[in-house]
Amino acid sequence: MTTLMARWIDKFSQFDQRSFRWLNLRLERWCRHQLVRWISRSGDGYVYALIALIMAIYLEADSVIPITALIIGFAIEVPLFSLIKRILKRQRPYQKNPQFSSVILAHDQFSFPSGHTTAAFLFAGIMSSFFPTWSWLLYIWASAIGASRVLLGVHYPGDILAGAVLGYVISGYAISLAV
Repeated sequence: MTTLMARWIDKFSQFDQRSFRWLNLRLERWCRHQLVRWISRSGDGYVYALIALIMAIYLEADSVIPITALIIGFAIEVPLFSLIKRILKRQRPYQKNPQFSSVILAHDQFSFPSGHTTAAFLFAGIMSSFFPTWSWLLYIWASAIGASRVLLGVHYPGDILAGAVLGYVISGYAISLAV
């Protein structure tokens, strides 16, 4: 059984690496675009905190449950994705292929799953639950954050997919604990 699993993981990894190379070749002119960097930076933690602060100011008591869900979600998300990264130890594209030059260097060593994408889909999942008219914009933003991480050369597409699923699942769990 472990041999079968190892083979499957190896095939997935090869497909993921080919997909990464294909995307970076086809979209090369976007990889170094300032907009891609800005989108990636919009997935940093301070943006979520700023939005929560704005919500607290303008929505007052109505913001308590969404903010509680965000706090619970991020309290679960950060240690969980960090633990998964440390267990799996997947090298980043620029570590695996020294001839590849990424646009930025990541803050941590390992790539699977994408922490930026996990956080973005966690945020989108929670906020969409409380503000459904904004769902389309929140998920486009979360997807753009994930795509930017591939274009900047710090993640494989599979890292993004795993981060999206992980963030979405955590968002549902955090909401269930907050309400």
